[in-house]
Amino acid sequence: MPHDIDQTFTALPLRALADAALARARALGAEHADFRLERVRSAAWRLRDAKPAGSSDTTDLGYAVRVVHGGAWGFASGVDLTMDAAARVAGQAVAMAKLSAKVIAAAGSDERVELADEPVHAEKTWVSSYGIDPFTVPDEEKTALLAEWSDRLLRADGVAHVDASLLTVHENKFYADTAGTVTTQQRVRLHPQLTAVAVDGTSGEFDSMRTIAPPAGRGWEYLTGTGWDWDSELEQIPVLLAEKMRAPSVEAGRYDLVVDPSNLWLTIHESIGHATELDRALGYEAAYAGTSFATFDQLGKLAYGSSVMNVTGDRTAEHGLATIGYDDEGVEAQSWDLVKDGTLVGYQLDRRIAKLTGLGRSNGCAYADSPAHVPVQRMANVSLRPDPGGLSTEDLIGGVERGIYVVGDRSWSIDMQRYNFQFTGQRFFRIENGRLAGQLRDVAYQATTTEFWGSMEQVGGPQTYVLGGAFNCGKAQPGQVASVSHGCPSALFRGVSILNTTQEAGR
Repeated sequence: MPHDIDQTFTALPLRALADAALARARALGAEHADFRLERVRSAAWRLRDAKPAGSSDTTDLGYAVRVVHGGAWGFASGVDLTMDAAARVAGQAVAMAKLSAKVIAAAGSDERVELADEPVHAEKTWVSSYGIDPFTVPDEEKTALLAEWSDRLLRADGVAHVDASLLTVHENKFYADTAGTVTTQQRVRLHPQLTAVAVDGTSGEFDSMRTIAPPAGRGWEYLTGTGWDWDSELEQIPVLLAEKMRAPSVEAGRYDLVVDPSNLWLTIHESIGHATELDRALGYEAAYAGTSFATFDQLGKLAYGSSVMNVTGDRTAEHGLATIGYDDEGVEAQSWDLVKDGTLVGYQLDRRIAKLTGLGRSNGCAYADSPAHVPVQRMANVSLRPDPGGLSTEDLIGGVERGIYVVGDRSWSIDMQRYNFQFTGQRFFRIENGRLAGQLRDVAYQATTTEFWGSMEQVGGPQTYVLGGAFNCGKAQPGQVASVSHGCPSALFRGVSILNTTQEAGR
């Protein structure tokens, strides 16, 4: 159901603060200025064996002014919601820009900050797609549901411990700039998760299995029937975990893989999402995830994968964690191609990088995780497109004589150019003659990015497509955290290198 912007947010002096800040920035000679006021409420609940183990509920409220003055960036933030304070913060941002210009000149650089053009979006509002704001649900009800689910798992044979958690975020944002764009937005997202642990009392061996339900830009209805079959997953986990405890260790070698969306989303995030951030590809950014092998000179040339590989950047996907109406530079949300028929054809951009590289308009990838942080180029919902007439997961498995079906994400490792990687998962099933033949343990798949995506022979149909994702993508210094979704179908890969993680650890 559609929602209105929270009235407790719109009752704040949003326009008056913005007008004071932007007028001061203009008077001081800024070529561009933008004002952003945010209120971000985040809450979390954690249970251990169906008993409360901790909770938190915090609200971050403040505003920021960013300017371009003398060809340099300036930024400052504040929490005092008065017109004088907003004007003062704008003055601090201009002062910082002047200082930055001197430092840049002293370093011998003549590069100037310029922003790509963007149409003016006057008085726009946008609210994400959700039913029930989780912050309207009593805390006791949230805890009770997590406890009931935990009890259900604990009553099953072989389950020794259960960890449960729920993260929720309600984000309000007001933006205005000197060009005339004014936007007000509201987003809701949440991440429920349960992990069952089994312990062999004789050998002392243990293992775990986590729910594969993804975080989502949804409301409380996600936990009560809309968007995920929780009853089915909770019923399956104890049985799958017991089988996993008895499963044989994998024999290292090359196997065909059918990778479920619950695992493949993370491989997309690490090997495509970060690699196609153009600031990384240009070497302007390296924090947390490094730079990128997909350098700018390879645009339109790089064979990223096989011909069935089509990847989009998308800020518009319903329920996406990176879905917005407008980004933190006033750019309207868009969807665009990153990889087309296996070839690199696009990047993720903000307004400065779009102008610097001559690529025209930004595709709306500027985001700051709090009012105290400057917007940086952040990941869109980067997704592998399904084949409109593609096969089911079962039929993809049916085309494999000797292979492994991979379900759920776990650990990963990738180098600083997003090229050499290794991924594990929650569940691995042996495939023999087109059928599942029991689980395996200690499995990791290893490849280079282009080798792996080049080995992709088929992508499943829309019926296999799932929007996965994470709450905790890190970037920049000081560090920022952003939520992002990655949709994908099941997919078939031929001849992928499989490691035995126990043997590798013993080397």
